[in-house]
Amino acid sequence: MYDLIVIGSGPAGEKGAAQAAWFGKRVALIEREPVPGGACVNTGTIPSKTLRESALQLSGLRQRDFGGAVSVLLRDDITVADFMRRKSIVVEREWERIHDNLTRHHVDRYRGTARMLSRNEVAVGDDVLRGDVILIATGSLPVRPPHVPFDDARVLDSDTILRIEQIPRSMAVVGAGVIGCEYTSIFAALGVDVHLIDGRTSLLPFIDREIAAVLLDDMQKRLGVTLHLGCDVDTITRSEENAIVKLKDGSELACDKVLYAAGRMSNTAELNLAAAGVETGYRGLVLVNDFFQTNVPNIYAAGDVIGFPALASTSMEQARVAMVHAFDLKYKTRVAPILPYAIYTIPELATVGMSEQACQEAGADYETGRAYYRNNARGQIIGDTKGLIKLTFERQSLKLLGVHIVGENASELLHVGMVVMQFEGTINAFIDCVFNFPTLSEAYKYAAYDGLGNVARKRSGRR
Repeated sequence: MYDLIVIGSGPAGEKGAAQAAWFGKRVALIEREPVPGGACVNTGTIPSKTLRESALQLSGLRQRDFGGAVSVLLRDDITVADFMRRKSIVVEREWERIHDNLTRHHVDRYRGTARMLSRNEVAVGDDVLRGDVILIATGSLPVRPPHVPFDDARVLDSDTILRIEQIPRSMAVVGAGVIGCEYTSIFAALGVDVHLIDGRTSLLPFIDREIAAVLLDDMQKRLGVTLHLGCDVDTITRSEENAIVKLKDGSELACDKVLYAAGRMSNTAELNLAAAGVETGYRGLVLVNDFFQTNVPNIYAAGDVIGFPALASTSMEQARVAMVHAFDLKYKTRVAPILPYAIYTIPELATVGMSEQACQEAGADYETGRAYYRNNARGQIIGDTKGLIKLTFERQSLKLLGVHIVGENASELLHVGMVVMQFEGTINAFIDCVFNFPTLSEAYKYAAYDGLGNVARKRSGRR
């Protein structure tokens, strides 16, 4: 009899298991794949971000031409093995880290597909495990609509794209969400002729429009991406030579590869959740309350399996909160209300809090402040002249409402502003702080000064 049975070893499963075991609970973890880590380690977050770094290095994009021009021509001697080597190293080290973490916490592990038998029983092969608490952390998988002719050779999803044997000459990416935009940047950086297709008319609509515009400009002008926004796909067909994407406007694209990246669904089909009475929603989403508890009180769920925001960072925290609630640990009672988002495109984007558009829609009395990398010594040193830190804040109180960044190290820089927001600080926090020089972080100070200047000008009636 276990105190806790965890199904899935991705970020939520690993951290949930370790959290409970740390507090002395007897824990079993079930994983059907031969290696741990789930989609985060094996097919999603870590592989794609590692491939991005490989693309930046191998293409020469990381080594910017300080004279102004940037070459995106791939070296002639680069092979697929070169492209994938770093990914394999990082993933293997993550396997080792997870293995060591679970071993250190004395978590029992079972290999196989989990199947619920009741609210307290889970079958794994010939074994039947019994537990007081169950944590479902089986993640998600790409949506594969029946009308799309997936063969994982010419027409691929965001999992199988990582198994390509050679770098294609051309590619159509269907879906301009986070995954689609990231892979578009990666392959365009490697010199692939990429067409990005989406029925929506805007790129990443939840990102501040000014920030998204910088990405859009870079994709088209620097990386050579051809955008087909506001264009729905009619049909996708394939032959031995290529794949044909026909759009509803009548145009056709012939490409070596098609990456279909239009949505994911919860990985719950084989869990037999009905036997435990667990309710699910659209695309198999497990429904939970604020403590990540399902309608069955002793069964919890965390991570991508419950849907938005479906980030590794939040998945870990959701599982920890779930375990604190399940075992009354008097420790971490909620996931932080302010969540950071990073999109690992080229250039990198990061955002937290309210965008300018969100402020407008809410009718907030707000102001903005900006600082450009081109006016920052570190930005000049690294050759990133298009980067931007943008702040949104309350006009009267100066309380920081949001931080939006495009450019080098955006995902890291975001946390400076996020911590100020976490403690309900104002933009004066940046003005009062001393930042190392030369650093990109120093741009926060000048974004705050710019914001104060905007407030003063509007108060005095000047533009």
